[in-house]
Amino acid sequence: MIAHIALPRILRIGGGAVREIADVVATLGLTRPLVVTDSFLVGTGAAERMIKDLTAAGASPRLFPDTVPDPTTDSLAAGLLAIREHGSDSVIGFGGGSPMDTAKALGLLGRQGGQMRDYKAPRTNAGPALPVIAVPTTAGSGSEATQFAVISDSDDDEKMLCVGPAFLPVAAVIDYELTVSMPPRLTADTGVDALTHAIEAYVSKRANPFADNLALVAVGAIGRVLRRAYADGDDIEAREQMMLAATIAGMAFSNSSVALVHGMSRPIGAHFGVAHGLSNAMLLPAVTAFSVGAAEDRYADCARAFGVATSLDGNATAAGNLVSALTELCRDLQVPTPEAYGIDRQRWHELIPVMAEQALASGSPANNPRVPADAEIRGLYAQIYS
Repeated sequence: MIAHIALPRILRIGGGAVREIADVVATLGLTRPLVVTDSFLVGTGAAERMIKDLTAAGASPRLFPDTVPDPTTDSLAAGLLAIREHGSDSVIGFGGGSPMDTAKALGLLGRQGGQMRDYKAPRTNAGPALPVIAVPTTAGSGSEATQFAVISDSDDDEKMLCVGPAFLPVAAVIDYELTVSMPPRLTADTGVDALTHAIEAYVSKRANPFADNLALVAVGAIGRVLRRAYADGDDIEAREQMMLAATIAGMAFSNSSVALVHGMSRPIGAHFGVAHGLSNAMLLPAVTAFSVGAAEDRYADCARAFGVATSLDGNATAAGNLVSALTELCRDLQVPTPEAYGIDRQRWHELIPVMAEQALASGSPANNPRVPADAEIRGLYAQIYS
């Protein structure tokens, strides 16, 4: 198999790197970026500092602060208007996964027009698109290094996976100092999101040696420091390692794929408003237990990287240890079940057939080591509820 590898052209990595945003924009020959962010980063003053840095360097930025969690097709309209009014030549996604996904969608629609439904998987989108510069503020989504965007259809709540080089940022600025203020819940959810990316990239049917090495590095780092970052947000070493691990995991799954956890996670977010990282965490132990027998050697490698098995352990033992370790991790991070989260039992079970259909339609379950049937996905949804 020939692996097709795609990565951002420019990476700036390290504490304080965000202050180099103007140099990145200038290096790319851009002058009129739309800074896509959210109200939180406006409130902290971080968005205004970015605008000032860009302006001081001679650029002509415009701020778009109206992104929403889990962006929808309706939420893109105002951003597209801003691009047209400003004559933007680029888009900066500044924030968590939602601002970065919004920026990617705006970059494509700003050049090609149409509706996001026109671009959803299985279509592969090569462009053209306005260049996107990604500046993540959470250590989780890895969107700064991926050729994916997820946008919910406002008409039917389908969480649409959109793929292709058109969604890959041309540059990413990775500054762990932006994550120090993350609260424990967000630290946990985004951290398990990054761990899921790394594990699924490694066990996927589309795995390749390039992505494999990145995935195992990310699994190892997250295994060492996620609990530390969750327990003490001021643990700078843990924050730095988690931020880098999230980006590396993003590179891994962008050049391999995600699998069943993500396929099942997106409908939970679309129908019940559960944050993406948290819905992944709700699913990860059960889906791993379901899948592990189909790729014991691969899951065993993840266990050894995670630090819950050694080379002396057989693959079956190591893979079993991984399932136990993921269950324990989610317990330590106080990941709620859908029931504990407050989702109505009747509504959950009513929507299981729809969620299973949407999960399969996304294509991600087909990458899983054990490819599930519709009935098996329904059974997993029922299993994790309480």
